Amino acid sequence: MKKINRFSIKTVLWLQVLVLSCIIGSCKKNEGFNTEPVSTDKTKPGVVTNIKVKNFNGGAYITYDLPTSENILYVQAKYKINDRTARETKSSYYSDTVMVDGFADVKDYEVTLTTVSRANVSSDPVTVTVHPATPFYKLIKPSVKITTDFGGVAISALNPNRKEIGVILVSLSKTTELLEVVDQHYTNTDTITYSVRGYASVPIKFGVYLTDKFGNVSDTTIVTLTPLFETQLDKSKFSVYRQASDSEIGYGWDLPYLWDGKVDGYSNGWHTNPGTGKPMQCTFGIGPTTQLSRIKIYERPLEYAFFHGNPKNFTIWGSNAASPADVVLPQSAPAGTVVGDWVNLSNYRYPNPPSGLSPGFTNAADEKFVMAGVDFLVPAAAPPVKYLRILVHDTWGQGDAAHLMEVTVFGKPL
Repeated sequence: MKKINRFSIKTVLWLQVLVLSCIIGSCKKNEGFNTEPVSTDKTKPGVVTNIKVKNFNGGAYITYDLPTSENILYVQAKYKINDRTARETKSSYYSDTVMVDGFADVKDYEVTLTTVSRANVSSDPVTVTVHPATPFYKLIKPSVKITTDFGGVAISALNPNRKEIGVILVSLSKTTELLEVVDQHYTNTDTITYSVRGYASVPIKFGVYLTDKFGNVSDTTIVTLTPLFETQLDKSKFSVYRQASDSEIGYGWDLPYLWDGKVDGYSNGWHTNPGTGKPMQCTFGIGPTTQLSRIKIYERPLEYAFFHGNPKNFTIWGSNAASPADVVLPQSAPAGTVVGDWVNLSNYRYPNPPSGLSPGFTNAADEKFVMAGVDFLVPAAAPPVKYLRILVHDTWGQGDAAHLMEVTVFGKPL
């Protein structure tokens, strides 16, 4: 029997590994334009020809024929989109089209096209004129409305193409006597609607304009509005109005703790008893009949933030009856639904953690967000009420018990 040379086998194995490593190392990923060694050919490349333009909202597609050369790396377009901003767009030699966008107006713009070689040598420039259609920020602007709201203004607009847009609110500063930015709202939703509050009920000059991701700015709509009067309701006038359908209290966290002003997470709040099932709800009086504007909810903070029995989806029902009769309310109903003496003021969802972290793995910033409370706006069309019922559909912990630290109510007592 021939003796095996262990040294030779080991050598062969190492050689195989080395060869395999070389093969793997030679298979580079295509990262973009610089996929091959820089050329030493300093010849000026030819220009693009047979140029055609297809305009769209705020931009244009420019198609062309490339010059015959294997040394071309990309085609570069240079252009100004407004009086302040110049842009550059590049298109690989694999393509016959370059897109230019971000133009502020509907007018002629000059775009300079150059062919660039692998040796970074540019061709002579070729100028083409584009005439973009109306940019989206200008299409959206006519739909913008600014109206009075409780303690401020309500802003709405339509964005059917779901473009990224910024709605900027300005108001007259008493100090500088200039219109200064007081709120910036960025969104790509198709229907924009929100409120900015915190103003006294006196005439105030407001303005609103739109901006897009390229920094273009629309004209400003300026109005003078008087925000509707809003005040925080006196919690000393709140009262328990326990009903048979209300949840059983757990751990001694009885309903009056819900308006005792303590939100630290160490004090008591309202807590339902686990194991008693749904509905998870409580009912209480708020004193005088009030046209509600918003309800600030303080969920349980610290390690309970976005976890445990903190409500995730809930509905607030109201009644203006002298002694509203109890009724088992539906777990799902549109705002405005009337059941017995009760009306659905609105359906709500508590915001996701601001950090973007998954619930249960939140950080100190998320805990601070919970501690500060969250405003939930009551639609202006909602009727005046003097009793509230909070109906919790599900919690962040997906359990069968709900808890809150505090509820603060705002509006105009009638």
